[in-house]
Amino acid sequence: MPSEKTGLLAKKDEEKGEYIPLVGGGGGAFNINDFQKPANRAARSVSVGALGGSASLGTFRFSERPNVQGIPKSYSISLDGSSAEGLTPTQLGRQELYEQVPFTAVFGLQKKERQISRAFASYAADVDAMSQTNLSDMDMQSRKSRTSMIILDELEFDAVLVTTPLVFAIMLAIMSQFLVGYNTGVMNAPANVVFPGHSTVSWSLAVAAFAVGGPFGATVGGQLADSRGRRGALLICTWTFLLGGLVQTFSIDMFSIILSRFIIGFASGFSSVLVPIYLGELAPPTLRGMLGTLTQFAMVSGILISDLLAFSFATEDLWRGLFAITPITCVVQLVLAPFLLESPRWLLGRDPNSLKARFIIKQLRGLRYDHEVETEVGHFVMGGAAQRTEQTSQKDILKEMMSRNKIRLLLMSALVLQMGQQFSGINAVFYYSTAFFDGVIANPLVGTTVVGFVNVLATYAALLLMDRCGRKTLILWSSGGMFVACVFIVLSLLGYFSNMVALLSVNVYVIFFELGLGPVPWLIVAEMFDAKYVATAMSTSSQVNWACNFVVGLGFPYMNEYLGPYSFVPFAIVLAFIFAYTLLVLPETQGTTPEELAAEMVRRNSKSIVYEPSNQEENTGAIDEEWRKAMEQLMKEEQDEMREGTFDYGFQPIGEEGGAGGAKATGANPVKF
Repeated sequence: MPSEKTGLLAKKDEEKGEYIPLVGGGGGAFNINDFQKPANRAARSVSVGALGGSASLGTFRFSERPNVQGIPKSYSISLDGSSAEGLTPTQLGRQELYEQVPFTAVFGLQKKERQISRAFASYAADVDAMSQTNLSDMDMQSRKSRTSMIILDELEFDAVLVTTPLVFAIMLAIMSQFLVGYNTGVMNAPANVVFPGHSTVSWSLAVAAFAVGGPFGATVGGQLADSRGRRGALLICTWTFLLGGLVQTFSIDMFSIILSRFIIGFASGFSSVLVPIYLGELAPPTLRGMLGTLTQFAMVSGILISDLLAFSFATEDLWRGLFAITPITCVVQLVLAPFLLESPRWLLGRDPNSLKARFIIKQLRGLRYDHEVETEVGHFVMGGAAQRTEQTSQKDILKEMMSRNKIRLLLMSALVLQMGQQFSGINAVFYYSTAFFDGVIANPLVGTTVVGFVNVLATYAALLLMDRCGRKTLILWSSGGMFVACVFIVLSLLGYFSNMVALLSVNVYVIFFELGLGPVPWLIVAEMFDAKYVATAMSTSSQVNWACNFVVGLGFPYMNEYLGPYSFVPFAIVLAFIFAYTLLVLPETQGTTPEELAAEMVRRNSKSIVYEPSNQEENTGAIDEEWRKAMEQLMKEEQDEMREGTFDYGFQPIGEEGGAGGAKATGANPVKF
């Protein structure tokens, strides 16, 4: 039983539909709709915080030890009600992030991370304020604002604390995603110089073989990641890229090219599944969205680099140098492999007492003390348990997802958007834009490179829009804009507009793709599915995406040959369908609001977590007290100086020493403020 100082956070009054706080003996009704948003960050300049941060506010403890193997003693209280170690508000907030943010790096996930942080800061601030029984309404609101700002600052600190071991591991993993993008675009320019005289069929097979290998790599990659570890699987992926790159570089005929493309496609599918998981398991939750952005930029940068290098290497004598970039990059990865750390989550999943996992966590987070490491281990273990499904097979998980109406609609929508992403024709541009621009502009390679630059810039623009627009809105604008661009492309090829309009339309087409159909189909999986379903939904989406990619890669040369200027008409039809489906069927998928998240935290934690507030007068240390007095004295002195006009604003009034014609030279009085 809890001690007299502690108690469960709240209990529900069934008649009123309200939660009655049981914290510190406080009274009154606590309605879950009354959560206050964290105060404006500008207010922090006038708030006086405790030097101890959220640790000085109080402690959260579990009334019952969670039934999870391997958690530290912080997650329980003693049977006699005496205090155990407990979690500070910020530590419990980190645990919420670990449980609710998927262990995968996804482009655009930053908004979900911030929503959870803000919701918890508001929730914890309300709980802390309720525990204070002797505060006026004004003092309580002030305490809420101060508490929420302290917690939010500490939660966001993870997003800026990046250690050297984490940076090296991230860069090595992202190099694999760079190779995915590079090999997506590398076949675009040298079509006419690699074994001249090859047939359309053989070149189409060489391009499409990349997408044939992708689904197999995605399937095997997930299995090897579980059996050999994330680090071991990444090394296997690198060796596979190296093998495919060497076969491609030293190929003797088109069959060798086709074989190498299949191997590289296998490695690319492997990487596309493995790298986001690896980065998500290495990084703290507040960094996973940013790392997803890095993987996206690595891919589009790879496409652009392949276009730029083609100016020098896309010749009959040097085309092998264009293909040699892949094995060279792999050699660099293998040389730096000692910096590639194993995933702590994978190690703890196999052995919760793993010393190796604790050593790696200490390196990744820059921790100094064992109790800090153990707390982080608890976050990993609790987060892993929350995102683990009871079923062992993906087939069983899919059956469960299909049996629930809301999840079934989301899954079908995710798959429809994945098909729409590929059948919109975007990879026809990245695979064949040089051939498409032939006869449209003087140097087709220039047009291809311009598209590559626009692709990178549009990716950055998409990042800015992710926080401002709903996912459904982005898909509507994206599919609608691409449809209009397709119309102008067709009309330009028919001669109604100049060739420059065709080039401009292709770039507009790419821009609108990156604003919606590019990132959103992947983002909605991470945002809308329960964390335990994310891995299965991602895997299924990846399989569908690669299959459609293969169809486009194999079919577009024939579409271009037989449909001529009408080759983009099928893509326009698909885009019109996606627009209609999004408008009429797709639910808004922007995610749960902070208010809903906070209410869910109350419901989930009210029966299992105990909060014990700190007695500020008794427990505040001498250093905290001196810090508070010093801050109050400093603010008082600054206010007095402002009233007297002697405050130093960071510059001298006109006429101070050295100023010609100033106060000293003329005898005029200094300007007062």
